[in-house]
Amino acid sequence: DRIPRLSGLGGGGVCPWYVMTSPMTDGATRDFFEQNSYFGVDKADVVFFEQGTLPCLSMGGDVLMEAQGKVATAPDGNGGIYRALAESGCLADMKKRGVKYVHASSVDNALVLPCDPLFLGCCVESGADCGAKVCPKASAEEAVGVICKAPGGGARVVEYSEIPEDVSAEVDPSTGELVLNAGNICNHFYSIEFLEAAAKLPTPYHIAKKKIAFVNDKGETETPTANNGVKLEQFIFDCFPHSKKFVCGEVLREEEFGPVKNAPGAPTDSPDTAKALLLALGKKYALEAGGLVPPELGGVEVSPLVSYRR
Repeated sequence: DRIPRLSGLGGGGVCPWYVMTSPMTDGATRDFFEQNSYFGVDKADVVFFEQGTLPCLSMGGDVLMEAQGKVATAPDGNGGIYRALAESGCLADMKKRGVKYVHASSVDNALVLPCDPLFLGCCVESGADCGAKVCPKASAEEAVGVICKAPGGGARVVEYSEIPEDVSAEVDPSTGELVLNAGNICNHFYSIEFLEAAAKLPTPYHIAKKKIAFVNDKGETETPTANNGVKLEQFIFDCFPHSKKFVCGEVLREEEFGPVKNAPGAPTDSPDTAKALLLALGKKYALEAGGLVPPELGGVEVSPLVSYRR
């Protein structure tokens, strides 16, 4: 609902929505959008495109077979977005529509503000070709990467697993905050020119150990109970060091970061916690606008069709 609301605030301008799927999710995703009337966006302005896939490998480096005569494959990671945009024709479609700047976010953030005018405007006025929103880490142990300056310019994301515990816990005495505090929330700005260049970059592949169905010695497909292979993935932030002008904007976690990474009922980053954050934000908006919210009411849902931000 935030996209049609934003279009209305912009005087009726079109805000095309590009949705990356994989061969495994494309059909279900298209059906879901159809069933929900494309969430108020004109069908002609919702464009689906598929990311690429790569073979899955055993721990020893052999190609795994999912079934007899069928290689096991997996999506090539969120970093596959750049090549997929180019090869699918989406970049050409953007240029045809007159799009100059693009906002991208992951699917698992319930509080994301698509095409946030404040953030995009800041990036454009700063002459940035790439940018990212960050929020302060909840703790040194929070499993999010942090955005840092890249040695040769631009920016880079250091994964939490790559940071020693003592370094991760280091505090800046002048602020009382973590030194490595710019938590990456996968919320990015790009110029069209940067996206075109990123599609041609030789970015690295990362190894993710996973449980991968495979054909056993009997010729039967077996689903393992422990990690038995690796998937190769590209990360969406691997192109950041190539930015000539990178803008990093800090946002409030309670207003713009409601991650959904765990199953319902989990104590953190679940559909339940994301819903609670959304309702708490709506309650805050209502109170700031002079509304009265009964104490027994846990939260309020404010439709984005009524208010994009507040």
